Amino acid sequence: MAAFPHSPNQTFRRLRGQHSPAEFAAMVRRAAKEIGQTVSCDARYIGRVESGEIRCPNYAYERVFLHMFPGRTLADLGFSPREAVRGRSAQRSAPFTHKESDVLRRAFMAGGSATVAAATIGVTLLGDTRRPPSRAGESEATAVEEAVRQIRLLDDRHGADALYRRAAEPLRAAYALLDAGATRQSTEDRLHAGAGELAISVGWLAHDSGRFEDARSHYAEALATARVAGDAGLEAHAFSNMAFLARDCGRPRESVRAAQAGRRAARSLGSPRLLSLLALREAGGWAGLADRKACEEALTRAHTEFSRGETGADPEWMSFFGEAELESLESRCWAALGEYARAARHARRAADLQDPHFARNVALYTAELADDLARADAPDEAAWAGGRVLDLLTEVQSTRIRSMLSGTARTLVPHQRSPRVADFLTRHATV
Repeated sequence: MAAFPHSPNQTFRRLRGQHSPAEFAAMVRRAAKEIGQTVSCDARYIGRVESGEIRCPNYAYERVFLHMFPGRTLADLGFSPREAVRGRSAQRSAPFTHKESDVLRRAFMAGGSATVAAATIGVTLLGDTRRPPSRAGESEATAVEEAVRQIRLLDDRHGADALYRRAAEPLRAAYALLDAGATRQSTEDRLHAGAGELAISVGWLAHDSGRFEDARSHYAEALATARVAGDAGLEAHAFSNMAFLARDCGRPRESVRAAQAGRRAARSLGSPRLLSLLALREAGGWAGLADRKACEEALTRAHTEFSRGETGADPEWMSFFGEAELESLESRCWAALGEYARAARHARRAADLQDPHFARNVALYTAELADDLARADAPDEAAWAGGRVLDLLTEVQSTRIRSMLSGTARTLVPHQRSPRVADFLTRHATV
């Protein structure tokens, strides 16, 4: 049976203080280095802790947190005892309201835990979407922002397929709040930014589940919201995702132009990491156009900007963009240029570097690795990587990853005399 959502870890949230999730994640990584520990902490991990999804950290994070807060225990940090977490099937979170429980019952009838969690977003965070308040206040703006975080956390764990339809409900509510107007200008600015980010998040769920036209519409909605609000950060984010979508739709020149537009919007924001990501988006477009020189120039810019490190100006949504994602995006460039062995080296590094908590990205990078190895004439290694992806697909629902794996299977058919390849093809066929 799917698990009920967990209670938020308010204690850990208080310990974060005035730092943003990204800033606090950087503090965790620095503390880890001080004690010779390696953790891939980012803002999404902090969000998962604060939401209660991570009820007890693994041993590596435990050592780091206890180093950061000397004299305190895990319980003092708001975590559950490890032995209690191991007995998860007997655990239940705090009681829900009657209204929340009714939504959960209907969701349980329809599907798994990802669907359940997504179903509660519109009710628990945004209230009754049919009766928005006459004027939106701070609590409504906060609810929209929290809906964005929750959707991203769920996507990290489960992929997009089970979330997309449900996630559209809080998006409609967010734009209803915008139409209602706000009690003050600062609240309206937050609502515009939150609604735009929510449109991008829902667009990404459509994108990852193969609904490209829906994704294009949501990204365009976010871009329009950014332009109305004069929000350069939201505009850069929208263009980044539009560039990614154009690449996946086979429109590389449009991908280049969108990435360049994003770079223009991002110039004044003071975030080298954002400029790095946009350079990688541009590189992917140039690779699709088979322009190796322009692709390499964009990759060089991406690495130069990335090497400048994180800053307080990095947007919260960029928490996914670490070294693993950089390696993955570079891998896609070399694959598009036909250099599959080189692409496989980058894809392998991406999979190795990715925090295992983010199951969707681990599955994606490993699927990229499998496809690159198959095309680089390394069928047994490709079959091994493909098998790892099949294991992860019991937890992750992503049409994009499944489509990628199907392509790998077709490439491996001529090698089915190999026992390892035959085993992978049989498993893939049953899935």
